[in-house]
Amino acid sequence: MSDRNTTVAVIGLGGIGGVAAASLGHAGRLEVVACGRRPLDRMKLERPEGEVEVSMRTLTDPEDATPVDWVLLVTKAQDTPSAAPWLAKLCGPETRVAVMQNGIDHAARVAPFIGAATAVPTIVYYNGERIAPDHVRIRHIGDADMLAPDTDDGRAFSALFDDVPITVGLSADFTTLAWRKLMINLVVNPITALTRLRQAVLQHPDILDLTRTILDEAVAVARADGAVLEPDEAARMAALIKAFPRDAGSSMYFDVLADRPLESRQLTGALVDIGARHGVPTPVNTTLLALTNAVSDANG
Repeated sequence: MSDRNTTVAVIGLGGIGGVAAASLGHAGRLEVVACGRRPLDRMKLERPEGEVEVSMRTLTDPEDATPVDWVLLVTKAQDTPSAAPWLAKLCGPETRVAVMQNGIDHAARVAPFIGAATAVPTIVYYNGERIAPDHVRIRHIGDADMLAPDTDDGRAFSALFDDVPITVGLSADFTTLAWRKLMINLVVNPITALTRLRQAVLQHPDILDLTRTILDEAVAVARADGAVLEPDEAARMAALIKAFPRDAGSSMYFDVLADRPLESRQLTGALVDIGARHGVPTPVNTTLLALTNAVSDANG
């Protein structure tokens, strides 16, 4: 059944946002507009189901935007304030804003910018890579490509992808799952960024030891913050990370190669801050935060 009158705006056309915009656009069921700095009329999407080329409608000036049913906010977490002009024009009282960003506390992060709109936190698992401004690639990782809360808003977000080869799972314990995703990012992002190597580096014996130490600290903080985790959570997460595609990158890996600022403060910084609040020491993650912040500040 066509849902063509449902309007979806995608802010951020990097790997994750480009994949989402192209996938929804290719389905042809929704009215999709991409919001970015440069005009783009087509997007090539590489996916296991086959490569497709999708026509894109893009806006480059927030003044040309009008309220939509859904906003997919797919900027880096640290770039949320820079999306404020877009959010001001795209959001109305009935708008839902799917926060497709790394980190935790998604709703609190966007609340100052969306007025009466509703924030819908999401967890993105698929690996999206931007090959060129008009060319993206998706790798599926795990059983679900994304997760959302098992609420009316979360189910509505899942319905956007009903006929799209991107799966959206639902969970009643979104807090725990958000912490689990953060733990993945605490390992994969800093290590790939600091080494300037793709995820094959995670197989190195010394890096495997470092991974477990990062996760031990993260599990202690997550439990103190209310996450319900397994007794062997760190070992489970380490095994999951070890199984990731060796040729995959990470958001911070691509940012460091492009001399862009890193989202270290929103990822490792969040863990360190919450650990300090609960009195849980995080010496290794604090060291990684200092190193990645130095790289980020140098990139400006």
